[in-house]
Amino acid sequence: MFGTQDLWLFVVSGLLLNIAPGPDSLLIMARSASQGFKAGAAAVFGICTGTCVHILAAAIGLSAVLATSAEAFLLIKLLGAGYLLYIGIQMLRARSASDNSVGSKVPVTESVGKIFRQGLLTNVLNPKVALFFLAFLPQFVAPDAPSKAEAFLFLGAIFNFNGMLWCLFLAWSSAVASQKVQASARVKLWLNRLIGGLFITLGFKLALSRAEI
Repeated sequence: MFGTQDLWLFVVSGLLLNIAPGPDSLLIMARSASQGFKAGAAAVFGICTGTCVHILAAAIGLSAVLATSAEAFLLIKLLGAGYLLYIGIQMLRARSASDNSVGSKVPVTESVGKIFRQGLLTNVLNPKVALFFLAFLPQFVAPDAPSKAEAFLFLGAIFNFNGMLWCLFLAWSSAVASQKVQASARVKLWLNRLIGGLFITLGFKLALSRAEI
């Protein structure tokens, strides 16, 4: 279909890869646990939009440029690492509204639009994602495909849709778990800071990484 092969294996592999934890999953869990499902869903849709950018880049060959140009990879890698560090530092510096208003116990929240942009940039500025699509998708494009770009887009759409379903489930389950434990504002604040520390770790890891998948 659309010049693809082993489609069932692609779907299974994609689901397993989406389940693997990473910066995207951490952002979804952090926002869902601290602000609820709506905030987590905003992060999901931002991430999925970023994935669309990578899919289009792979289809038209921009990812190939990233794979062969050390300078381009270094630039995107440093931008991505810097953004992960920025998010991590923001989470570590997070303060509850009780620090500024007497008697209030509600944590300071981010707007849905800002969370969407965080998800988008976290995904787009990760060159490993671009290289992943360049290495993974061609394995499921038939050698005799009439349009390899069309096959790329078709496979990318399937991967992104399945990933969106998983991420929305992750957002929902994180929000429900947070409600059930009835975490206090202080607990949620320190959970945010813990995940912020993980983002800083991932930022340094990305900065020190090489171009290999």
